[in-house]
Amino acid sequence: MKKIFMLCCAMALVGCTFQTKHRGYVFPDKLESQVANIKTTTALIENIGAPQVKTVYGDEVWVYFGAEENYRGPLAPTFTDETVLLVWVKGNQVLKTQVLHDADLPDVKLAKGETEIPAAIELNALEELFNNIGRFSPAGLGQ
Repeated sequence: MKKIFMLCCAMALVGCTFQTKHRGYVFPDKLESQVANIKTTTALIENIGAPQVKTVYGDEVWVYFGAEENYRGPLAPTFTDETVLLVWVKGNQVLKTQVLHDADLPDVKLAKGETEIPAAIELNALEELFNNIGRFSPAGLGQ
């Protein structure tokens, strides 16, 4: 009985498949060489797509972000491969491109706890309940 249980556990672990989840852009394999040949924003949009973020101040920079999370089973660690594409744009011209990978990106450590919001009003459960009375119209009145 013990051998059958161990065999079932081993088969369950072997049955775990390799899975990749994409977040953001799915970049082509040779991104650096493909982006180096792009000289206009229309060609950039055709090949890569619209940027996720455009800077507001200073030089106009288009930012593209993509990440792949690789799962290798329930007991194996999750590996994340992040890529950031920065494109400096002036008008319709692409001035400069830079591709950053995991090693180039800084490690961001999240602080424990919550960030306080200046001038925030903190209410307890009863205050929240009574504060919402009369705010919403009854269902079906169309207001």
